[in-house]
Amino acid sequence: MAKNASYCTPFRRRREGKTDYRTRRAFIVSGRPRLTVRTSTNNVTAQLIVARPHGDEVLVSTHSRELAGKHGWKAPRGNLPAAYLTGFLCGQKAKTQGVEEAILDIGLKSPSKGARVFAVLKGVLDAGVEIPYSEEKLPDQKSIEGEHIAKYAESLVSNPDVYQRKFSKYLEQKLSPETLTKHFAEVKADIVAAFESGGKKK
Repeated sequence: MAKNASYCTPFRRRREGKTDYRTRRAFIVSGRPRLTVRTSTNNVTAQLIVARPHGDEVLVSTHSRELAGKHGWKAPRGNLPAAYLTGFLCGQKAKTQGVEEAILDIGLKSPSKGARVFAVLKGVLDAGVEIPYSEEKLPDQKSIEGEHIAKYAESLVSNPDVYQRKFSKYLEQKLSPETLTKHFAEVKADIVAAFESGGKKK
């Protein structure tokens, strides 16, 4: 409630907890596209957005559904390996659009070490897009490749009921979770091959 005549009502999106305008101003002043990363339980979205006088313009957009639809990904689309591959795919698209650098925008989320947003960042970096980052925030390579998931699956093989319950989505796609690291490498190689000839999948 207003206390005096100088009180200014915060912008609606700030009141709703959707936009930090001070941070957004810093992004715009930087002059670089924003790598926006948004995650849900089942999916990951990565976009490269540039601010224009008429509003934001999306240069590149990538959704984890593309991994399954175009590159043969069979594991869940919301895990850490899928986040990395979504970022890697986004980075490959960015290179074909001539985007060489960007700045990370994770919205109002806390920058937790090893989080999926940083797996996406790692993927974009590995694709060759330059983005300022802190090394300590990135997930380790073994986690990115899904080794922790594969080892957990191996530990449950002797308990079929729990194994079936925990990895039902993998088994529905006829993917053994113990082979996730191999599957990850195959899908990453498929993404690379898709962009070897100017971004067109062979």
